[in-house]
Amino acid sequence: MTAEFVTPAAGGGSPLPGKPLPYVLEAGEGERAHLFDQLFTVLLSGDETDGQFGVFTMEAPRGQAIPVHSHADVHEIFFVLDGKVRVVVEDGDGGRVDKVLTTGDFGYVPAGHRHTFRVESHRARTLGVNTGGFERFFAAAGERTSSTMPPAQPVVPSPEQLGDAARRYRNEFHFDAHLID
Repeated sequence: MTAEFVTPAAGGGSPLPGKPLPYVLEAGEGERAHLFDQLFTVLLSGDETDGQFGVFTMEAPRGQAIPVHSHADVHEIFFVLDGKVRVVVEDGDGGRVDKVLTTGDFGYVPAGHRHTFRVESHRARTLGVNTGGFERFFAAAGERTSSTMPPAQPVVPSPEQLGDAARRYRNEFHFDAHLID
């Protein structure tokens, strides 16, 4: 007997199964959210990996750097699928690593390191992997969407919404820190 892959939920529910099951998503499917000028699409969450990791994409036009932040217990990777993305990370000695990643480049931010990023090309797409659970931060801080494009106007959460999402998803903002000039 051959098992079937789970397919996306019908009727507006999450396209993710919510537990460890084999499944597939077609291009553009996933849990989508707009935050700032970016479209985040969660492809795999901590729910499907027993909390081990999550996978998402980010697509955005050239814009401002996201606020400097850190995650005490969340590791994060950036893999550039298309375009150029500047990633800046504080190293262990208080210095900074500043690198423009281009298509096919990979960057890793260990837990606890302050970091930020900014799209440097006309448009960019990245694949992100993080410690399980954090991938849901984007929808909590921004707004869920059915769109497959970045927002026409930036989605800027209220300080209360951003603060609540940060607490729930282990994200600490450092608004006084400036890593990108």
